[in-house]
Amino acid sequence: MPKIIELSTERLRLRQWRASDAEAFVLMSSDPRVMEYLLGPMDAAASLAMQERVMQLISERGWGFWAMELKETQQFIGFTGLHIPIPELPFSPCVEIGWRLAFDHWGKGYASEAAKAALDFGFNTLQLNEIVSFTALPNLRSQAVMQKLGMQRDADTFFHPKVAEGHPLQEHCLYRLSKPLNAK
Repeated sequence: MPKIIELSTERLRLRQWRASDAEAFVLMSSDPRVMEYLLGPMDAAASLAMQERVMQLISERGWGFWAMELKETQQFIGFTGLHIPIPELPFSPCVEIGWRLAFDHWGKGYASEAAKAALDFGFNTLQLNEIVSFTALPNLRSQAVMQKLGMQRDADTFFHPKVAEGHPLQEHCLYRLSKPLNAK
């Protein structure tokens, strides 16, 4: 079993999930504002199943979509990290960076701060040459984070294979970031 990696920033800690994160995660995943571009709110069973799967992947690899907590209060506020997405995507195989934050913590720079630490880990520890991120076209907030991270948008869009044909969130954009020249 690999060592579980934890990352730290000025204000945040990215760590393995705990059972005590479940209530806050279920609440966050049931919030229509948070889930607007993720096909809508999740029920408690779906949220807990996702949490279990994310925890399992971190246990297997040592990294993944880490739970994000505020250092000052140790409060769970969402997740950020790296993930290997489904092979059916037109640009697979790849490693993606992603995030989801509780609504009360939007607009404070937490997603970008945590994502920068995850990118550094991906490029310098995992030695990845490229990290991608993708979202539904209307999700301008996530695209703004991707741009803030220095990611470049591909000219072409794609239809996400897990979103129903004709659904308003089916068309996605892809952003990429190549390993910086100054990475280890």
